[in-house]
Amino acid sequence: MPKQKKKKARSQKSIKKKAPKPAKAIAHSLYKAPKLSENALQILEKRYLKKDQTGKITEAPQDLFKRVAGNIALADAKYLLREEIESLENQENEAYYDLVKTSQFQTLLNKSQKAKAQVEKTEKEFYNLMASLDFLPNSPTLFNAGRNLQQLAACFVLPVEDSLDSIFKSLHYAAKISKSGSGTGFNFSRLRPKNDVIESVTGFSSGPLSFMKIFDAVTEQIKLGGLRRGAHMGILRVDHPDIEEFITIKLREKVLENFNISVAITDKFMEALKKGRNYSLINPRTGEKVKDESAEKIFSLICETAHKIGDPGVIFLDRINKDNPTPALGILESTDSCGEQPLLPYESANLGSINLSNMVKSNKIDFNKLKKIVHKAIHFLDNVIDMCKYPTPETASIVHGNRKIGLGVMGFAEMLLKLKIPYNSEKAVKAAEQVISFIRKEADNASIALAKERGSFPNWGDSIYNKKSKFCKGRHLELRNATRITLAPTGSISIIADTSFGIEPLFALSYVRILDDGTELLTVDKNFMEVMGKKKLYSKEFMRYIAKKGTIQSMESIPADIRKVFVVSYDINPEYHIKIQAAFQKYVDNAVSKTVTLPNFATVEDVKKTYVMAHDMGCKGISIYRFGSRDDQVLLLRGVKEQQINLTNWLKKLG
Repeated sequence: MPKQKKKKARSQKSIKKKAPKPAKAIAHSLYKAPKLSENALQILEKRYLKKDQTGKITEAPQDLFKRVAGNIALADAKYLLREEIESLENQENEAYYDLVKTSQFQTLLNKSQKAKAQVEKTEKEFYNLMASLDFLPNSPTLFNAGRNLQQLAACFVLPVEDSLDSIFKSLHYAAKISKSGSGTGFNFSRLRPKNDVIESVTGFSSGPLSFMKIFDAVTEQIKLGGLRRGAHMGILRVDHPDIEEFITIKLREKVLENFNISVAITDKFMEALKKGRNYSLINPRTGEKVKDESAEKIFSLICETAHKIGDPGVIFLDRINKDNPTPALGILESTDSCGEQPLLPYESANLGSINLSNMVKSNKIDFNKLKKIVHKAIHFLDNVIDMCKYPTPETASIVHGNRKIGLGVMGFAEMLLKLKIPYNSEKAVKAAEQVISFIRKEADNASIALAKERGSFPNWGDSIYNKKSKFCKGRHLELRNATRITLAPTGSISIIADTSFGIEPLFALSYVRILDDGTELLTVDKNFMEVMGKKKLYSKEFMRYIAKKGTIQSMESIPADIRKVFVVSYDINPEYHIKIQAAFQKYVDNAVSKTVTLPNFATVEDVKKTYVMAHDMGCKGISIYRFGSRDDQVLLLRGVKEQQINLTNWLKKLG
């Protein structure tokens, strides 16, 4: 799926700022302190831990997990004290996240030993779930749970209709969402094309690109919770008359730096492409054909531009809608900012990820542990829906109506390393399908169990899961959540968990990640260093090489079995990138965030083959990135002195 926005670094030099010392951690025998890497501590201090007005950190990582766990666990009381809560004065006008702060609620909770004990039990389970780094929710939950903002969702989709009122209403909502720490997805395809008539003022339209620039400019002025700049997904249908301008906008102008952009590709377009035919460009205002266009020409333009700058990605629109669980409510036209969560207008992405690198025991996948983690994570994410403070009334309504959640994974590459399976192998494809099919089965079971306790999602009656609905697709499932599985890129939470991003392969065996403020985080793959340390196969020359190149495939001094397993992103043929994504997509009811990283020497034809392969193998979208094609790359290979020192320290730890 389209890659996460690569933010521009403020400096290419390492910016080392001495972070304030965190507050003393809570002292409680029930809450075991998490074991965190240096990089995890650094990113927590910079982005997540509470600070006072002077910038002094006022909580430790242990406190953060306790704060989040305690807040999210309170949703259990909503279902254990239904009648009592309903009897509270003015309760019907008060959102649950506000209600839990009142003395009335605390009195009710304290009176019920059963409810209080259950909340305490859940709090402990949620704490251990996070502190063990077996599961982490999306960043806004870590930022905001138990704080005044209380906005917990990762991303939202806002509609953009063909009117100034709709456009600026969505712009207003987008600004509010950006302040809370979340991203936003938009589909601009309903806007009339450039130079189209505006009858009310006897003028001409400026087209969707002009309004995208306005959205981008507003976002540029807003920090996400004072922590990072906003990120948007901007989508335009391939049959929109302004599609050429959309595809090439980032080539010609330094604009839309806060947007990932993707072309929404239809089945009609792909059919025309494969048959060498033209297709029709349609005016969305009138529904009439503007002209016929060569599918090959537009597809080549998409691929040429992606080859140069990494944008646009592609979204396979019809395929996304085949899995729409609530077609009675409308079609899916947009996704979250990274492309993995198709959403209806005003819906939000409520995400969290299981750390697969922690699911290996005795060189095998520990399915017993994985089952327990899946069930706890589904419980956690369902609770988040009740505890979230939504930025608009429309969002609150549809989110509670569908109760979509997105349980995903991180650390897939690290899991493969522990299993001694090369990422670019059929064994890896089999492992991917094995683990995600298991997660999907148990996520469905967990959602069914919650539905028995709490009720199915309110819009279930007219969904694809009700055998009495005309939209039913053959499976009768009384589910708590309209969707359960989403594979997100997991950038920051992977750093906290000290594991690989999402389902991506290792970017490199050693690399530098640049944060939004220019801070550089050195990452060295711990599995590789352990293997090399045990075999005494390192040297100063070796360390310099790894720091600069990131890969060992040309180093014949390293045994072939080690080189075979420790492959990095640009060592891998695009075919296996797609095979891995497709294997996961079979069991993911939402979508998969995946970027195919190509070597710098990759051609436009390579990009074309990758996009077509993704479509043919059942993916819902895809993006590529040709290494080194952008100046603002956030993952870097750099043989600096500081990195060599850090590598030396790594080796010292190994003895």
